[in-house]
Order: sequence, then structure tokens, then C-alpha cells
Amino acid sequence: MPDRTLEIDDVSKRYGDVVALDSVSFDVRPGELFGFVGSNGAGKTTAMRIALGVVSMDSGEVRFDGQAVTHETRTRIGYMPEERGLYPKMKVLDQLVYLAQLHGMTANEAHRSAETWIGRLELTERRTDEVQKLSLGNQQRVQLAAALVHDPAVLVLDEPFSGLDPIAVDVMSDVLREKAAAGVPVIFSSHQLDLVERLCDRIGIIRSGRIVACGTVADLTAGAATRLTVTAPEAPPGWAAGIPGVRVLSESGGDTVVELAAEAGDQAVLTAALATGPVHEFSRHRPSLTQLFRSAVGEGATQ
Repeated sequence: MPDRTLEIDDVSKRYGDVVALDSVSFDVRPGELFGFVGSNGAGKTTAMRIALGVVSMDSGEVRFDGQAVTHETRTRIGYMPEERGLYPKMKVLDQLVYLAQLHGMTANEAHRSAETWIGRLELTERRTDEVQKLSLGNQQRVQLAAALVHDPAVLVLDEPFSGLDPIAVDVMSDVLREKAAAGVPVIFSSHQLDLVERLCDRIGIIRSGRIVACGTVADLTAGAATRLTVTAPEAPPGWAAGIPGVRVLSESGGDTVVELAAEAGDQAVLTAALATGPVHEFSRHRPSLTQLFRSAVGEGATQ
């Protein structure tokens, strides 16, 4: 039975003195949505282009279905570049049919598939328009259709949600979930970390060409400090400052957010809060992907 896993194995790439990728390794499994995040210039696009075969690697290997990626493998990859990669003066339908045929589909197959994705991505009224006459959001939809029209075995998408309105984000999200549910490995990069957190099964964080974290959000935050939100309207300022193992992150109008060291317990915080009067809220929460990202790449990183 085919494995259909996309594997990036110990891949390195330099441009002169600049190290773009430094021994990068991760995999994208069948039926998985994998989010690839990092600051601008961290190496996301280079890694994706190497996976596709557009850029050569200095060392390492890219495998799909257990085999090194070849030209034949690349015809089975659906790739969506961050930059517009479409012919601006071609009509939407003609362009999709042409690209499907380049991937080996017959004319009839290409037309059927193109019409299917035009309808699925809500482009029917624009099917005979030139791409250059479309809004940026609709161009992005056509770009996704171009990545999907040949029924790819794996999807590699660079910033697919860039420039989309909320409705278009929902449409694209549904398509990616649908492809993953059919067993297709899907990897995409995005600066919209809340969207990545909501959609993805696993996440890889890259910094300066190196993978610094990889796993589910739950896995990546398992060792993170616990945060508590406490609403105690009668508590005086600084009421939590003296509790051992507790760091006060913010205080405002009776709302206090604290972070617990590994040895600290939340009951000590609750006891101290109750000693000041009524407690209206006492909740713990895990770090968000945004917080995790800042911790992994540094507070000054650009999202």
C-alpha cells in the first residue's frame, strides 16, 4: 500500500554566504494539513521550492511515497506559488484547461476538471474573463484551481490565503480540508497564525533556515508555562505578586493574568484571590500559536 508521505530529509541550501536552509527535516503525512510558519526570510519558500524541484538543494533528499522526487513525481504535485504564476491575458477556463493538459490530462478530462474547480471556487461568472481583469482575491482562487485541476497527489501551497476576504478564506479552507480528507498530504505556509492553528493537524516553525519546533499545538505547548486569568474585582493591586512561582503578566480593573512556574500550583493562586473577596473568573489557558511562535522565533520577529 502506498505511503504517500512527503519527506524533507536533512535538506540544506546556501546562496553564497547566506544559509537559506540548514539541515531541515520534517514530513507531511497522508491526509494531513501541515502548517509551515516563520518570519519573512526564514526559509519557508526555499523549502517549498526544493520540495517541488524548482530549486536544487546542496544536500539532503526529498521523497514522496518512499521514493526520491523525480520529474514524474513533480507532475503529481499541486503547487501554488506566493507570487502570481498565471498568464495574465489568458481567460480563466482556457488557462486551467491548458495547465491540466500540461500535466497529462486529455482535453475532455481537462475541461471537466477545470469546470469542476471553477464552480467549486465560485468563479463561474468569471470563467471567460482574462486573469488580469480579476480582483486579486479572484486571481488567488484561480491560482488554487491551477494547483488542483490535475488532481494532484500532494499539495504545496505558499501563502494561499494572502489577500482573501473572509468568505474566500472559508471556501479555500473547505477545499484544503476536503483534499486532506481524501488522503492528500497538504502543506501550506501562512502568516495568519490563528488560521493555521485552526486548520492544521501539525505545525512546523522555521527560524533562520532551521526547524525550531514541529508537532501539534498541544504537543508544542505541553511544556509551556500555565497561564491563569483571574477576575477578582475587590483584589488590591499586586495581590498575586508575592505568591511563590507566580509571575504577574498584567493587571487591569480586577482582571489579572499570571504565569505559573513548573513547580507552582493554581490552587495557591485561587486561595489568594478568594482571600481578597469574590472571584468571578478563574481559568487556565494554553498558549496560542501566536505566543508559541513569538517564543520560538523571538519577540521581535515579524509575523
